[in-house]
Amino acid sequence: MSTKLGGEFCLVCGAEPPLYGDRMCEPCIRKRVKLVEVPENIPWIRCARCGIVEIQGKWVQIEEKEIWDELIQRHVQFHKDAENVGLGLETRTVSDRHTMLYLQVSGTVEGLAFTEEHTMRARMANGVCLTCTRRAGNYFEATVQLRSTGRKLSEDEYTALRATLDKVLEDMADDPMFFITSEGPVTGGYDIVLGSKGLARTWGRHLVKEYGGQVAESNTIAGRKDGVDVTRLTLLYRKPGYDIGDVLRWRDNFWRPASWTKEGAIMSRIDRQERTGASWRDLESANVATQMKDQAVVDLITQDASVGEFLDPSTWQMTSVRLPWDHEKKRQARVTRIEGEWLALHHLGCDDEDGAQS
Repeated sequence: MSTKLGGEFCLVCGAEPPLYGDRMCEPCIRKRVKLVEVPENIPWIRCARCGIVEIQGKWVQIEEKEIWDELIQRHVQFHKDAENVGLGLETRTVSDRHTMLYLQVSGTVEGLAFTEEHTMRARMANGVCLTCTRRAGNYFEATVQLRSTGRKLSEDEYTALRATLDKVLEDMADDPMFFITSEGPVTGGYDIVLGSKGLARTWGRHLVKEYGGQVAESNTIAGRKDGVDVTRLTLLYRKPGYDIGDVLRWRDNFWRPASWTKEGAIMSRIDRQERTGASWRDLESANVATQMKDQAVVDLITQDASVGEFLDPSTWQMTSVRLPWDHEKKRQARVTRIEGEWLALHHLGCDDEDGAQS
C-alpha cells in the first residue's frame, strides 16, 4: 500500500483517508472502538421479608422492569463519544435468583454507525431492609392512643378512626420508617404503635381535621445514642363524643355542631338562625341528645307556614312537627325524636353528604 508523501494515513495500517478519531481508518477504528462495556454478571439485592429492592443504598418499591433499567444505567458504560444511542432489552428468567438480560445497542461514534449485542446475568441476593429489621426487633418511635370524651365509642367508630391511618399512609411519600409495629384494643380505647414520630403527628392532625377533638403529646427518654437522648412520643387523641350533625343539649337549648375548628366547634342553634363558636372547655357541659345516625329524612304529606305532617317511620301514623326556621317547601324534612317528641332540624352541609350515602 502506498501513500502520498506528506499526506495523512492510518496510524495502524497506513490506509489513506478518510480517517476517524485518533487518525485511524474505518476498519481499524471499528476493531478498536466498543459502543458499550457490559459486565458479565451484575448483583442486586431484594428484601427477603417484604420484597422491596435496594437501589444505591436506599430501599424502594419498584416494578421488575424498573429494576433492569436501573441495573443497566448503573453498570453499562457507554463510549464517551457515543451519540444517538438506542437500546433494546429482552429478559429471560433462568431461576429464582438469575435473570439473563439481552441488550441490542445502536449509536454513532465519530459519525460511524455501530450496532452491538451483549448478554449479562442479573444475580439477585437476599437481604433484609431497615424497616423489616426494625419490625423484627419491635422498634418504635411513637404510640398513638385513640380515646373519647363524653361517651364510649363503638367498635365501628374505632374502625373508622383506624381506617384514616391507611389513607394518611397512601397520601404520604414512601418512607421506610412509616410502618405499624403493633396495634390493638386496650381498656378505654385503641392503641397503635408506629415506627415514626412524623407519621404519628401527621395522623393526629388528620384526625382533628376530620373528627374534631384534641391531641396531647408527651415524650419519654428511652436511652442515649451518640451522646443524644433517644425519645419516644405518646400522642393522645381524644375524639368528642359527638359528630358533625348530631343534636346536643347545650346552654339550655338544642344545637348541632356545624364544623370543627382548631379550638372547638361552630355550633348552630336549631330553633333559630344563630351560630357561635365554642371551645372544647365550653362544650364539656354539652350532652348528646341524638346522633346523626338516629335522625330520619321524611316526606311531608301536608304542610303550612309553620307545621308539617309526615308518617312516623316507627308507627306509620300521621305525626305533626314544627318546621325549622330555614325550611323550603319542596325539600324533605330531617327529624329526630328526643324524649318522645319529634323535632325538625335545620339544614347543614353534612345533611347533603348523609343523604347521598343513604
